[in-house]
Amino acid sequence: MHCIICQSKINYFFSKLYDKSPFIEMMKNIGEVNYYKCENCGFTISKTHQELDNEKFEKLNYEFHHYLENGETDVNQPPYLEQSMMINVLLKNQILDYDMLDYAGGYGTLSKSLKKYFNISLPVYDPYVQSDNFANYIDKKDLKTYKTVVTSALFEHILTREGFDEINTLVDGNEGAMVIHTVICENIPKNPDWFYLEPPVHTTFHTNKSMSILMEQWGYKASIYCLSAKSWILLKEDSEDIKEKVESINKEFQTQYLIYKKGFVDYWKGF
Repeated sequence: MHCIICQSKINYFFSKLYDKSPFIEMMKNIGEVNYYKCENCGFTISKTHQELDNEKFEKLNYEFHHYLENGETDVNQPPYLEQSMMINVLLKNQILDYDMLDYAGGYGTLSKSLKKYFNISLPVYDPYVQSDNFANYIDKKDLKTYKTVVTSALFEHILTREGFDEINTLVDGNEGAMVIHTVICENIPKNPDWFYLEPPVHTTFHTNKSMSILMEQWGYKASIYCLSAKSWILLKEDSEDIKEKVESINKEFQTQYLIYKKGFVDYWKGF
């Protein structure tokens, strides 16, 4: 097998068995999960999930996200309010453009937050989830390219290179930006109890090196990281203007709210 990011060889890393409720019930027909790690960039993927047929994988995702929306849970969720604030700040400073899409935005939690608290419209496309109580969904036939494509808690679910590339094709090729919320660290822990493995639908895990490679392959030149929103913004240009805007925002807030860097902001080094 080869890495879907850099095409290097991937090797068996470790296994995990989901044996606690409610995930034991969701995973009973899948069993033990085997994870493989790239020997070059460290990208880690569940070979078990990769080999599931579409019906089983879609059923697992539906059951998990229905559980999140309809019950109390301790599963770590995205910081939606902080993400909304970050997007608002970046829009107001013309670092992001209002021509936006939330790709695979689920039940529209981020979009609803932006509308309610900042009066910002964020259309949502999701190939699997629809909600009768949310009118801001768009159909696949209406997709186009956007100046800003937002992905929140998505990159850890995608099992194919085609899946990643599909998102990038929606970003304007000349001046677009991609907003990513996920966990990206120096090394993926060899630990079945790692917190990001708790959701049984988390199947792919990115390192600083793998994201740097993917970013370069897609043609992004610089990035911004917002710690409070746990989000990266990939930018098509290494722009002195944007760098100065970031410095101005940090000065305004009197804290390092944003980090700007040519290439990928490899913030998390501790693993």
